Parts: sequence; structure tokens; C-alpha cells
Amino acid sequence: MRELSVGDAARRAGVAVSALHFYERKGLIRSLRTAGNQRRYAGDVLRRIAVIRVAQRVGIPLEAVRRAFSALPDERTPSREEWAQMSAAWQEELDDRIKQLVNLKDKLTECIGCGCLSLTACALANPGDALAADGGGPRRWTPPLTPALRLLRQQRGKT
Repeated sequence: MRELSVGDAARRAGVAVSALHFYERKGLIRSLRTAGNQRRYAGDVLRRIAVIRVAQRVGIPLEAVRRAFSALPDERTPSREEWAQMSAAWQEELDDRIKQLVNLKDKLTECIGCGCLSLTACALANPGDALAADGGGPRRWTPPLTPALRLLRQQRGKT
């Protein structure tokens, strides 16, 4: 099997050399070291990087990719069948993300430019006005009140 230098692997995979180093630190890919301590990658690392990039593009966390790869024997690249199993396992997570994005898309127009710092009407950031229990104003932008400070403000007529 042909070995690739770090530069060759990065060029062929369409990623920066630093991305290869990052993937390696995260346990997603492995390299061998030459006598001169230079990294060398097996040619099949290109498919593994392709899987990583596809997963990243659709929002699959790298930790989920690492777990999926760790289930493969001998740290090898997934076959077509194994890729189908891996991607099927991610379907539920992707379906949830799609629902969240559709919800965001459908409700985003209502939010843009409204200027409400309390977000009392925001179905995205404050469904059901749950933040009202913490008082008025920009609840997400200010720290929560301590019980003592809340009592002091109530005594002074401020909420």
C-alpha cells in the first residue's frame, strides 16, 4: 500500500495539513512515523477523511464520528456497507436537526428586527415566556439575581 506524506494526504483530501493533525489528535485518523519522525498516512486514510468531512458538513459531531470509527476492526476505513450502517445510526440525529432548522426557518422572520430585549414573545429563544419567572429585561444577557438581591429589589419596588 502506498504511503502518503502529510502534504500529499492534505492535498488529496482537500484539507489543510493542520486539519490532518487535528483529526489525528481527536483519534479520527492515524499516521505512522518514519525514522526521521515524519508522518506518513496509508492511502485509505483518504476515504476516512472523506467520511469525516461529509459528517461535519451535515453537522455530525466529531465525537460521534470517532465512536463510529472505533467500532471498526483494526482502525480501518469503513466499507460501503459499514458506511451505510454508520449513516443510518445518524439518521435520528439528522432528523432532529432538520426539524430544528425548519422551525427556525419558519419562525425567524417573526424575530428579526423586533428589538425585544426581554424576548417575551420569542417562540425560539423563550418558548412560553419561561424567562419571565426571572424578571423583566434582557434575561439572557444579564446574570440571574441572587435571592438577596431579588428581595432588595422587590423592597425598593424594582423587579
